[in-house]
Amino acid sequence: MTKFILTVSFAALLGATPALALEPLNQEAHINESLVAGRVGDTIRKTCPSISAKMFTVLSKMNDLEDYAREKGYAEADVKAFLKNRTEKARIKALAEEYLAKAGAVEGDEESYCKVGRDEIAKGTLAGSLLRSWK
Repeated sequence: MTKFILTVSFAALLGATPALALEPLNQEAHINESLVAGRVGDTIRKTCPSISAKMFTVLSKMNDLEDYAREKGYAEADVKAFLKNRTEKARIKALAEEYLAKAGAVEGDEESYCKVGRDEIAKGTLAGSLLRSWK
């Protein structure tokens, strides 16, 4: 009950709608699409040696996403719990892997990830905005 009161109070302080009116974090489109894009970018930079992360951009986008969640009325504790939840991490990872596969990335084929990364950069996608290519 105390957690509920704190959540509602936090939302009210931010001038947002009460927490009860919010959709579950795992159904909030912008948050989920951003997390998937971040995972896509991270996978690409870890797999392709000629692509790296734009760390200042990554940090800026993370801050923007945190601000967005606060403005929507989500409690910080709920957001942190969502981000640490193993089931949700696995779901985001699976969505990112599906996205990468549809884009042409093939597990074990480093160059296919490089190509997807360069394509993301060229298209100006959120994942692409987090990356820089050295080729």
